Amino acid sequence: MKRNFVYLILIISPVICLLSDCSEDFLDVKPAGGYNQYTLATEKGINALLIGAYSMLDGVSSSFGWESASSNWLYGSIRGLEANKGADAGDSSTDISAILTFSESAANLWTTTYLDTKWREVYEAVARCNNVVRVVNQALADRNISQEQADLFIEQARALRGWYHFEAWRMWAKIPYLDETSDINTVTNKEDIREKIIADLEAGTKLPDNMGAIGRFNGTISKVLLAKAQMQMNHNYSEALALLQSAKGGTKPNGATIGLALTYGEIFDIVNRNGIESVYTVQTSVNDGSGGINGGYGEALNFPYKSGGSPAGCCGFFQPTQEFVNSFRTSGGLPLLDFSYNDNPVKSDQGLRPSDPFIEDTGPLDPRVDWSVGRRGIPYWDWGVHSGSDWLRDQTYAGPYSPKKQVYKKSQEGQYTDVTSWTSGFTANGYRMIRFADILLLLAECQIETGDLPGALANVNLVRARAANPAGFVKEADGVTNAANYVISQYPSFPDRDYARKALYMERKLELGQEGHRWFDLNRWGITVTELNRALEYEKTMPWGNNMYRDAIVGQEDVTYPIPRRQIDLSNGRLVQNR
Repeated sequence: MKRNFVYLILIISPVICLLSDCSEDFLDVKPAGGYNQYTLATEKGINALLIGAYSMLDGVSSSFGWESASSNWLYGSIRGLEANKGADAGDSSTDISAILTFSESAANLWTTTYLDTKWREVYEAVARCNNVVRVVNQALADRNISQEQADLFIEQARALRGWYHFEAWRMWAKIPYLDETSDINTVTNKEDIREKIIADLEAGTKLPDNMGAIGRFNGTISKVLLAKAQMQMNHNYSEALALLQSAKGGTKPNGATIGLALTYGEIFDIVNRNGIESVYTVQTSVNDGSGGINGGYGEALNFPYKSGGSPAGCCGFFQPTQEFVNSFRTSGGLPLLDFSYNDNPVKSDQGLRPSDPFIEDTGPLDPRVDWSVGRRGIPYWDWGVHSGSDWLRDQTYAGPYSPKKQVYKKSQEGQYTDVTSWTSGFTANGYRMIRFADILLLLAECQIETGDLPGALANVNLVRARAANPAGFVKEADGVTNAANYVISQYPSFPDRDYARKALYMERKLELGQEGHRWFDLNRWGITVTELNRALEYEKTMPWGNNMYRDAIVGQEDVTYPIPRRQIDLSNGRLVQNR
């Protein structure tokens, strides 16, 4: 998506300034030259502006990077204790560790830190959407485009604007809403803006399913995003249910079919970045002259750290937690919903050198563990067997596991990775923003909350049946033998709503782990404090626990992030703190 418009930001930045509030005299005179709402008020100009708005879906621009990545590996997965910071004690320890240990403070966020960067990224994206709407209205007034064209442009811009505001709401809850008519000198965050977000997302549901391009929002995508917002903000499960049932039968933005991939592992292969499972993938590209900024820049830190021997060679961040790995333990093929999996933890090689003998865990495991986590003795894509501590930056600091889902194959290096920058961690993989399994599990959640337990059971079991597909198992070199003792089965029944909820909560953890959802899920379910304190207390008992967590504790205030003090100060007090 960004490839053909790598220099577009150079155009958009002055346009944003030119389209801000001006005197009536200025608006009455059309400038003779330059880029402004008059010279861009054509179909081509609007498309360029709209692509600039879409380009913020990865959370990355020339000013923002991994601090604001929309994959939410930090704000959703690390905060949700699926992973820790990783790397070593000295690298980005202040910013990420504060989020990891629930100790971030608004008072200490004056400088350009992670949370401040995330805030600026979201509202830069909102500003781009508003510019699209302004210019569309100008083009329509000038009769440069038809009403039908205008509607398509505005519906996309509003859906994007709704999503960006929702992303901010999930982080801070008490946020300002900005549309094309807003005066930034008077806007506050003192009103409830949820219905405005809903209205923007509803506009997107009018879009056709076939938009003729894989990277645009369509009716299906907008329905899923609206359902997510209704569930998260309003707990409106009945409306979300209808939206998700409709979306389940929809298509990708280019009209292609959606559904479950045959096997779990294939979902995360770069060649399947727009495969049947990926209902919407945030598009990235490499070797396009951008120096890697278009190539998954936000996730570039999150690769195993073994120079010359493992993917990217940098930077060792985003290491899965032991508690997350233990969650894949099964009994009779089913998860241990009472958390007793921590009583029989998955065996690791913590404290061992690669040359020391090690026998892998032989207990029953959900096979998705080895597509989600790199662990010693298990094949790691086509890079060979993970050999332990030499794949890690500092095993004593962050534990024995490596991230895996976003990592490319060795055979793909150079073709799907950028060769022009400091790391090959810039990839064309893209972020699976919406997966079909996510739709099924959201649908199951709505069915549980509206009393349809048989329907919820069917949808959860569809996801589990795919995970059990033998072709999805990690294999040894002989191509036949399973790499571990994989045992997974379907639920025979959901006897009551409480059991169904526990099963659903666990299934989202197993299926969508390391994909940025966990903390937001816990907030929606209202169990953030109890669940994270439980996981945190276990993780503190690990050999690396004191390095990572020390005296961390989760409180009710930790269901939102503090609004960066810098933003409050810049607003001259119009913004108020949310804690």
